[in-house]
Amino acid sequence: MIILGLTGSIGMGKSTVAGMFHHLGFPVQDADKIVHELMGRNGEALAAVKEAFPNVVGDEGVDRQKLGAIVFGNPEKLKALEGILHPLVEKKRQQFLDLSRRQKAEIAILDVPLLFEKKLNASCDVSIVVRAPKIIQRQRVLKRPGMTVEKLNNITAQQMPIDKKIKKADFVIQTGLGKGHTMKEVKEIVALLRDPKAFEKWKRAP
Repeated sequence: MIILGLTGSIGMGKSTVAGMFHHLGFPVQDADKIVHELMGRNGEALAAVKEAFPNVVGDEGVDRQKLGAIVFGNPEKLKALEGILHPLVEKKRQQFLDLSRRQKAEIAILDVPLLFEKKLNASCDVSIVVRAPKIIQRQRVLKRPGMTVEKLNNITAQQMPIDKKIKKADFVIQTGLGKGHTMKEVKEIVALLRDPKAFEKWKRAP
């Protein structure tokens, strides 16, 4: 089974590409979704988060706006939160990969926003960065409920610049040119990964 790490900066179209892999029949795990579940109602992280950050947990789980106001711009608080979440996310990741292997998946996709920042690409066979023009990125992100320019700047400040991600990636998928174009790129990568000879030749290429 090939483990494929999928990443990209906020608003670049990563979720759209992940959906295309899922549509083609490949298992996909969304790291952000896992975090939401861990901090949602009856989530595994609730007790530890409540202890570390009083007054952010309610009947429906963690109030993400309250928590965000505490950790954004505060490296110490952010590190404490990551110390709670990262081991739980890693456990879920291994469970996903184990299940994918048992189901004999050809390719399993790990959708991780901070793939390179957290060096999780080392656990993947190949990596893909999804990119889009900056003007499209800003338009997409600022349409989201509750999003502001300040929040966008805070998020992008924590993420590796897209140009650096591209240099580290094995493949780059362009969005913003229509979903048909993006799906074509996804299918081309899948075809390469499915062809052992072509894949080995690609890996040996300088």
